[in-house]
Amino acid sequence: MPLRSLDPTQPLSQILFYRFCYWLVMLPVTLLYRFRIFGAGNLPRRGGLLVVCNHQSHWDPPILGISFRTRNMASIGREGLFRVPILSQIIRGLGCIPIKEDEGDAGAIRAAIAELKRGRVMLIFPEGTRTPDGEIKEFKRGAWVLLSRAKGDVLPAAIEGAFDSWPRSNHLPSLFGHRIAVSLGKPIPFEELKALGPERGLARLREEVQRLHTELAEKMGR
Repeated sequence: MPLRSLDPTQPLSQILFYRFCYWLVMLPVTLLYRFRIFGAGNLPRRGGLLVVCNHQSHWDPPILGISFRTRNMASIGREGLFRVPILSQIIRGLGCIPIKEDEGDAGAIRAAIAELKRGRVMLIFPEGTRTPDGEIKEFKRGAWVLLSRAKGDVLPAAIEGAFDSWPRSNHLPSLFGHRIAVSLGKPIPFEELKALGPERGLARLREEVQRLHTELAEKMGR
């Protein structure tokens, strides 16, 4: 696979850094958590794509990142993460966009829209924060602002097992005795969501993520 096809919007040095981090995460996660991906064929090979997923733990961004085998992705992260030494350099190198945690951040939204329009895969967590109990919470309106302005297709995804390994109450993850898996749904056309409007559109996305999550839990014997 040509490296440029992984992310034609980025310089080769950043593509190579992303792939280095990809394998740095893929190998231990596969060995420790028997990691599996369902629906990988649903990921389009090109074009801007907004991915929405439930948010279980700190594991979610890197694990979603290794779930997109044929594409590199960017994500939106809490501004506080960009003040952590070393981590800030890594996530910037991966193309993450900082967003202010306690207020609307028009600059972050504009930056994310620009990346989507350039043809990049962008990951967001519409719940806004990690779940405290493993259940999927309501999706916040900020997700609708982003997708309505980007006017692109949306791919629903679900992750299961990350909460058991690394709940928000723990400072460090458990490395043994857990399984993690991701399910990628089929892209939902923007026009379909637009016709539903903000409230019903977000409900439609949440229902799809919930469905994927429920099916994934059943496949894992939960």
